[in-house]
Order: sequence, then structure tokens, then C-alpha cells
Amino acid sequence: MKKFNFRKVLDGLTASSPGSGSSSGSNSSGGAGTGSLHPGGTAGVLREEIQETLTSEYFHICKTVRHGFPYQPTALAFDPVQKTLAIGTRSGAIRILGRPGVDCYCQHESGAAVLQLQFLINEGALVSASSDDTLHLWNLRQKRPAILHSLKFNRERITYCHLPFQSKWLYVGTERGNTHIVNIESFVLSGYVIMWNKAIELSTKTHPGPVVHLSDSPRDEGKLLIGYENGTVVFWDLKSKRAELRVYYDEAIHSIDWHHEGKQFMCSHSDGSLTLWNLKSPSRPFQTTIPHGKSQREGRKSESCKPILKVEYKTCRNSEPFIIFSGGLSYDKACRRPSLTIMHGKAITVLEMDHPIVEFLTLCETPYPNEFQEPYAVVVLLEKDLIVVDLTQSNFPIFENPYPMDIHESPVTCTAYFADCPPDLILVLYSIGVKHKKQGYSNKEWPISGGAWNLGTQTYPEIIITGHADGSIKFWDASAITLQMLYKLKTSKVFEKQKVGEGKQTCEIVEEDPYAIQMIYWCPESRIFCVSGVSAYVIIYKFSRHEITTEIVSLEVRLQYDVEDIITPEPETSPPFPDLSSQLPSSRSLSGSTNTVASEGVTKDSIPCLNVKTRPVRMPPGYQAELVIQLVWVDGEPPQQITSLAVSSAYGIVAFGNCNGLAVVDFIQKTVLLSMGTIDLYKSSDLYQRQPRSPRKNKQFIADNFCMRGLSNFYPDLTKRIRTSYQSLTELNDSPVPLELERCKSPTSESRENSYNRSRSSSISSIDKDSKEAITALYFMESFARKNDSTISPCLFVGTSLGMVLIISLNLPSAEEQRFTEPVMVLPSGTFLSLKGAVLTFSCMDRTGGLMQPPYEVWKDPNNIEENEKSWRRKLVMNCPSPSQEIGDHQYTIVCSEKQAKVFSLPSQTCLYVHNITETSFILQADVVVMCNSACLACFCANGHIMIMSLPSLRPMLDVNYLPLTDMRIARTFCFTNEGQALYLVSPTEIQRLTYSQEMCDNLQDMLGDLFTPIETPEAQNRGFLKGLFGGSGQTFDREELFGEASAGKASRSLAQHIPGPGGIEGMKGAAGGVMGELTRARIALDERGQRLGELEEKTAGMMTSAEAFSKHAHELMLKYKDKKWYQF
Repeated sequence: MKKFNFRKVLDGLTASSPGSGSSSGSNSSGGAGTGSLHPGGTAGVLREEIQETLTSEYFHICKTVRHGFPYQPTALAFDPVQKTLAIGTRSGAIRILGRPGVDCYCQHESGAAVLQLQFLINEGALVSASSDDTLHLWNLRQKRPAILHSLKFNRERITYCHLPFQSKWLYVGTERGNTHIVNIESFVLSGYVIMWNKAIELSTKTHPGPVVHLSDSPRDEGKLLIGYENGTVVFWDLKSKRAELRVYYDEAIHSIDWHHEGKQFMCSHSDGSLTLWNLKSPSRPFQTTIPHGKSQREGRKSESCKPILKVEYKTCRNSEPFIIFSGGLSYDKACRRPSLTIMHGKAITVLEMDHPIVEFLTLCETPYPNEFQEPYAVVVLLEKDLIVVDLTQSNFPIFENPYPMDIHESPVTCTAYFADCPPDLILVLYSIGVKHKKQGYSNKEWPISGGAWNLGTQTYPEIIITGHADGSIKFWDASAITLQMLYKLKTSKVFEKQKVGEGKQTCEIVEEDPYAIQMIYWCPESRIFCVSGVSAYVIIYKFSRHEITTEIVSLEVRLQYDVEDIITPEPETSPPFPDLSSQLPSSRSLSGSTNTVASEGVTKDSIPCLNVKTRPVRMPPGYQAELVIQLVWVDGEPPQQITSLAVSSAYGIVAFGNCNGLAVVDFIQKTVLLSMGTIDLYKSSDLYQRQPRSPRKNKQFIADNFCMRGLSNFYPDLTKRIRTSYQSLTELNDSPVPLELERCKSPTSESRENSYNRSRSSSISSIDKDSKEAITALYFMESFARKNDSTISPCLFVGTSLGMVLIISLNLPSAEEQRFTEPVMVLPSGTFLSLKGAVLTFSCMDRTGGLMQPPYEVWKDPNNIEENEKSWRRKLVMNCPSPSQEIGDHQYTIVCSEKQAKVFSLPSQTCLYVHNITETSFILQADVVVMCNSACLACFCANGHIMIMSLPSLRPMLDVNYLPLTDMRIARTFCFTNEGQALYLVSPTEIQRLTYSQEMCDNLQDMLGDLFTPIETPEAQNRGFLKGLFGGSGQTFDREELFGEASAGKASRSLAQHIPGPGGIEGMKGAAGGVMGELTRARIALDERGQRLGELEEKTAGMMTSAEAFSKHAHELMLKYKDKKWYQF
């Protein structure tokens, strides 16, 4: 008889008062807890008190950094002094890039597309124009940029913006053809307006179209060049408020660029032509060329080509100018890819791109438009890539991109995140991966080198693994909130390439991307890596530093779902394992079966979806395929996709399951240990359980509770084709989430509480073919296989989509030398537990509350002959608690399903704590993670909530409505890891990282890079000493006098609305705080002093102008009356 400690029982009752967040119930024979499920319940069992150290103050959620290529880019800008790059997107996002580590993401609240970006060069500010006709001024002098001002145009649509260098007046062109002027400092519209009807000739009867270009003359800042869409160009004198000259061309204009001397400008047109205009002869173009047009006979016009969307005309001091443009290819070359053309002297170079060109910018040595530009690189923004071309070398090589812009090289299908992994792994993976990097890059340093970044306080190594649709795996160094590619593995290399037509006959469960990765399992300590693919295969990899050439070993597994065996709930009399030799398929090569395609009318059987290579394969250093396991067709039915995967390097076993059942394979001896339908697992457990089971009256369990199994709907039916195209990998297969949530609220779910208390056999009897019980979670651990076992043993925990947990006992050879020869016995133990909803994850804790890690084998290079000759023994780390002589439970097992979490005490199998996480939704991702040396359960719910619970009491620590599930891409890629880190694929090309740690949120400011660093603006080459000293522009043009309120008046209030931004106060706080605070304050004071000096200089210049005017008028008056007599007055 068990003795109870009444003091501990009373303590437990006291600790379980309302608000503790724990609930529990007793569990007999692994059934569902029958105690109270609401917070405040407790289990009257003997257990040691565990002091939980985590409190809600440890947790807070915030986004940290976004990696990858900006999705659907629309705009590009570059600061030539700060050397930072800005990219705008269709969703209203802005990414600001500098040196590696300087990568900032900011978002317009409206979500409107970014039309254009303009840096305030070397001022730490950025102007963005959005498709909702709003201008925004961003403060970049803080690590997280914020909007200082916004200006919303109400009656006109913005088409083009231009901000002259070292000017505070922004020119804004509109769709109506008008040009407005905005004061950058106050973000107020000036009363000075250039109306379209004043710019064109009065005799012109048609509207010139929207403004497509604005730029001031490099020679004279008082002259503005205005380009209209219909081919009209106006050279506007800002002082006299009239058009100095007009240029007309019969083809639409797309872009204009000046020669640095200000005497010529070049236009690109819709017919693929480039026109060069001279201000002295505006009647016709000085030169007209169609670079890619076919040459015609004299007197005939060249053949038109595709539009040249943009041209840049950059001069060099010691060579011919560069003319760089996009588009303009001939129409007869329809299959040619998008291209960038570089014309340098007589040489024409066409650079073909993999994706359409969105925008490009030429990087020049000087920010002054009236000097030789000296271009050295071209930044090309493509729809799905960012490249930089080196112009200083004749072959125009591209720079090696230091940013992780190729995450989406093939669509991401799954992710894995590992924090605080072994520190030597990053160096090892990088040393292997660097050997396979592409060659031919420019030897110059990456030109986008602005900002400043340091490592910060976070020093533990982090690795992110991404699986892709083409079967590739990428390992990324994610330490210190950066992302750098380490190593790439191509899993498709183990398979034969499919011939045309062959794939349609054998690989019918997929339509595209047959090698797409579905699941990843990695043991960093043993370096065992395992993947499962969409074509129902599993590949096990081992890591080696040595190259080998060997044949790939493969196995075939049959997993069949026999509906006939579950019609009647009567107990079976036949033994569960009639004959292992007949039950399990043998290891054999695929050459005999996979190359034989079933003809029409013949039932396909024992045919895998893909063909493994049968010839010896050269495997380079890195991850090398150890074993390929494939599910095969069974009686004309294709294999179902794999839904769960687990590997134990210590046991040498891999387990995986799907809607049909469970398979366990010994990858050391290359044999199949278990291949059994889910129903057969229960039949076997009935014999061990030795308990009578009678069916309940309620036989509508599956139908009534189908809405509760949100994850089970992710696994499609066996007879359906599963598309793995890029679009399908980001969408729910059958029903969208909102529909699922509505179904979860249906009245049929009222009986679910009672449904979970009925016997397992009765639930099985009501399963039909369309609602199979899938294996959803697997977990290897040293645990107690049966109730009241006295010793721990190797176990496999199996979770199903119906919320059932089965424990499989693994009987391994006792002696290490026998492990390579003696068979491993795998038998269901007869123990099962139950929860609501599909099981998602398992974990174990010892009696002191410490998280138990699964046992693993210490890595040893399998191809190192010298090391293997010294010792052939495997070194295992079991992570087992020390044996205790006390009678009682020694282990906590945490099980989380899509509805609730339970904590069981083993070996008594008593349910200690129950927490109903959600009733109206379901959990998408759950992980037991370590934070501050304590374990907790992290969950991401389909309704967008992120929840953290302490362990083992399951007390809620955090519940935040963070991320509404708008796309199944998020559900497919969301993952938690240790130290308060998580990530998900926020778009097809970007990874968003976040933290739920309060400590990291507090330290995040120090970890982010600085976007702005104090740099002195270079001196202009043609400035005099005095002008350079006082910062003058060398010209008498005064924009303040011309555009200010005193002379131009106020703009109409109905034209635009000023909106103060939230970043004004934040910017001052950010500038005043931190290490740069004093320097920033000094710089602000210096700027204010310089501004006052500038105002004084402007006033002095104004007085001098007035004096000159007075002198002139006095002289004219004297000449007028000089020769007149006194009587003529």
C-alpha cells in the first residue's frame, strides 16, 4: 500500500488555488483524465515539489529582424555618401541595407505600395512616395526608423519626385501634369506651382500627360527640367516662372538624364530609341539611336524595339561616358530574357537577367551632379533578386552578395531553428560549404557599406535550416540576428533524373516538385540529419569530412490501411506479430521494381515514386546519404505523404508515420523493424493490456469531433493528388482556416467531452476510409514503457491525429558489439494515453524539473579510417537520471495536442496537470523549449495567439494575439527554439524572426545596426575657397526666397493635408540616448549654428543684391537726365 505524505498533499491543494493555471485528473490505464479540467484542480498523488523559476516578467514578444529578399519590390534609392541602399515594396515595406549586419525593415501603416524613394543625402533621412498619394519623411538616425511627417495629396496623384542635393525643397510631379514643391523641414506645401497649361505652349491642344521626370540643371539650379509622358520636355525658369525652351518628340518618354555639364540631356522612349538633346538647338534631337534596332538603308527609319524604361548617362574624366539602360530589345527576340545594356564608347554589352528588372541605379564617386560622375557600379533590382555589377572591369563581373537574398532560390517548404547548438558546428559547416561557392565574382569589396554594426551581447550560436521545393537543404548561420549561408545539400542527387513521360506513370502523388522537402530532423550533437520528401521517402545522412564513392542503400516499406479489419469492435484472436519475416519487407535494391512501369489496366504494387541511383555515387565532404527509405504503391493505391519523423542516433533507429500507419527502421543494420497500420498497433496493445473493452453507445465520435482535429485536415486523402507546386505549398490543402474555425464552433462539438472517455476500440469501429488516424508525432526517449515499471528503457512515443499516445518498447542488444549483428525488437507496450485533438509534441522532465534530452551518439567521422581503426565503439550520451531507491514516480512526460496539454507522471501514468489551451481554434505549432535554464511550453495557435506555459504545472506565462493566420505558409514554417527565439516565413522570400524573451527585447536596441553614421560631405571640386568655407552653392539662386511663404504664399489647404508622424519625439529620444548621444547633440548644435550662419549669409546676399539694384537704378536715372537742360525737366 502506497503511503501518502499528508503535508505534501495539503501543500499541493494550497498551490492549486484558482489562478495557478494548473489542472489535472487521475488517469487509469492511460485513459483521459477524469478529474476537473478547469484551473484550480489538483491530483492527489505523491510528487516532489518543483520550484519553477519562470514568471510572466521573463516574457515579452517583439519582432527582431527580417531576412531575405524584399517581396515584390517596386522602388530603389541609394545614398552615395552614407553608402546605404533602400528598397520599397508593393506591400508598403521599406528595407534599408548597409554593410553586412546592417539590415532594417520598416513598414507604412497604410500598406500602400511604395512608388519612389529619395534619400536626403548624408542627412539621415528618407522620403517615400506611396500609391495612396502620400509623402512620408523617415528619420534614419535611430536604429528603428520612424515617420517624422506625412503629406497626403487629396486632389492629385503623385507620379514623380525629385530632391536636389543639399536642398530642402522637394519637387513633386502629378498625374495631371502639375509640379508642386514641398518643404522637407516642415513638410508643408509651397504656394509655388508649375501648372501644366503654363508649361506647354498655348497653341498646344492636347494634354501633355503625367509628369515622368523632374530634375534641376547641373549648370543652373534655377532651371528645372520637366518631362511629360507624351514626349514633351520643358526647361522651366523658376525665377521668371516661364518656360525657357520646349522640346517635342513623337514618342513617349520614359526617363531623362543630364550630362554633368548641363548642356545636354538624354531621353529614353517607348520605341526603343535614345535621343540626345542640346539646349542650344532644341528644335530636333542632336542624336537619335535605336541601340538594338536593325540597321536600315539610308533614309529609312530604324526598326522600332521594346521600350527603354530607364536610361542613365554618366560621364568619366579619363574615358568615354557610360550609357546604361534597361529594355530596348528587338521584338523578334521574344524568348530573350530581361537585360541591362551597358554602352561604353563603341562597346555594347548586354547583361541578361534571370528575372524582370524593376529598377536600377548607377553608383558614382561624387554626389554632385555638376562634376564628372565616375561610375563604378550598377545596382540592379530584379523581381526576385538584387545584383550589383562592377563597372571598373571590362567584363563587368557581379559582386558577391553578402545578404541572404537567395532564401527563395527554390520555394521554402519547411524550416527548422536551433539556438545554443554546439559552437563548432558553424565553423565545420562553413568550411565544407565554402568549397562549393560559385566563382567569377568581382574582387572588389561590396560597395553598399554604410552604417555600423557590432555583435552585441548575444553570443550563443544559432542555425536555421530551410527545406525547398527542389529538394535542396540550406544551413544558415543565424547568430547575433544575422543570416549567412553555410552549406547547401541537394537531396535530389540520390535519385535518378526522371525521363519525359516517366514521371506521370510512376509518380502520381505529385504533379510538380517531386523532391520537395516536407520535414526535417537534425541532431546537432551526433550530426545525424534526416529529411522526408513529398514523394513519400526518407533519407538519412551522416556527416563526414572525407569524400567517398559508394552505392546508396535503399529500402522499400509497405504501409497499408486495411478498412476491413476495423469493421467490428470484437477483440482479435490472432497474434499481432504472426511472422516477422513475412510481415516486414526485406532490404533490397530498387533496380528490380522501380524501373518497371505498370502498364495500363495492371494494378500497381510495390513500386516507389522515385528511382534511387543504383550505380556508385561520388559524395563530396559534408552530408552523405546513409540510407534511402521509400514507401511503395499498395494494390493500386499510391503511398501517402509522411506526417511525422523522428531519429535516434543512440539507438540507430528512424521512425516515421503517415495516415496509414507507422514504420520503424534500423539504419545501422539497414533493416525494417516495424511496418504496421495504426489499427494494428491498438490490437497489439489490447493483448498486453489484458482488459475487456466494450463499445460505447456513441458511435459518432469521428464525425462529431472531426472539426476539432484542425491538423488532421492538413493530411489529404489517399486517393487525392497532392500538388506540391509553389502555390500549393503556401495554401491549405482542403479548407481555409476561417472555415475551419467556424466548423469548430458547430453544435456537434458539444459532446466531445464524453467522447474522449470512451474506449479506444469503439472509436476505431466508427472510422471510415475518409478519416484515417494519422501518426502526427514521434519521440525517442529513455522512459518507462509500461505502467509501474521499475526501470527505464528505450521507448518510442507515438502520437496520432485522434489524440492517442502509444508507447512502443525498443529492445536493443545489451552488448555494444552485438548492435551491428543482433536484431532489435520493436513491440507495442500496451500503454496508451489520450488528449483532445491531434498530438503535436512530446518531452520529458526528471523529478527535479530539469528537461531531459534524448540520448545521442557522439559524432565520429564514419570515413576516417585511422580513427575507426583505433576504436570501433560508439560513444553514447544517454542523459539518464541517476537511479533512485525511493518508490514512486521518477519522470514527467509532457504531451501537447492541438487542443490541450497534459503532464503525466511515469511510471504510474497519472495525469498531474491538464491545461485546455483553446476551445474555438487549434494549435499549429508547439515545442518544449529552454529559457533561462528552465523549461516551458510554447504554442502558436491558428487564431494568431502565441502562448507560453511553465512546466510542469502548465501555468500560463504569456498569451498574446500576435499574428493572425492569413496564409498557410506561416503555419507550415513557424517554429520555436530555445532562448526565447522563433521564426516563420512571412512572405515567399522573407524570414521573420521574433523573440518572446523580455531580456532580448531589452537588449535588442544594442544588437541592431546603426543606419546613419556621421560622415563629412565631400567638397565640391569647382568650389572656391570662400564658397566652400561658407557652404555656398556657387550660385545666387535662393530657393527659400522663391518658394517660401513670403513670396509664394500658402498652398490651398484642400490640395494636401499635413499629418504629423509618431517618429518626431522618438527620433529625438533615439538621438539623445546611447553612446552617440553627446556626438549627436553636438552635431545638432553645429547644424543649428550652420543654419543660422546660412540665414545670415542669405540676408547679406539679399542686401548686396538690393544695393546692386539701387546702384543700377541710380545709374540709369543719371544717364537719363544727363544731357537734358534745366528747362526740360
